[in-house]
Amino acid sequence: MPDLRQTRKHIKIALAIMLTADVVAMVVLLSPLVGSTASRRQELNELWAELRTKTRQVEPLKNLDKKVVIANRQIDDFYNKRFPSQDSQIFTTIGKLAVSNGVTIEQAKNRVDEENTGHLHPVELEAEFSGSYVSLAKFINALERDDLFFLIRSITLAGEQKGPIRLQVKLETYLKGT
Repeated sequence: MPDLRQTRKHIKIALAIMLTADVVAMVVLLSPLVGSTASRRQELNELWAELRTKTRQVEPLKNLDKKVVIANRQIDDFYNKRFPSQDSQIFTTIGKLAVSNGVTIEQAKNRVDEENTGHLHPVELEAEFSGSYVSLAKFINALERDDLFFLIRSITLAGEQKGPIRLQVKLETYLKGT
């Protein structure tokens, strides 16, 4: 027959352990170290907001390896399309734009900076054009919109009451290095 005293003793020990665990849980729940339910909920909401913010911040970094490949291809396309490899291409483009807009090239000269060790060599152009005001405005607009990369540094207008208007332009562009 089982010993009731031994069983009773084990039950008392188990009840004492459970009562101690309840007291510890109650102390932790009501302790100022843990905080109230409202403060824990507020902290949880703040942590969720911080998680959303950080997730939005790293969103552009998704698929970064693919974006780098695309960017490199776009850079190569930009260099091939916008920068000539010979200075004759620059003058050919300016000549075509002048003819298509009814502008006459009076004179043009350039200076290539070969000392630049990079892939691009700056080319400074000084040109003088003549034509009507409208044709010169269209020419400048076409020059800015052309596929070749032109930076207009300065424009000077001069003219007489009767006759064409003269336009002096200082441009900068770049040649691809070899």
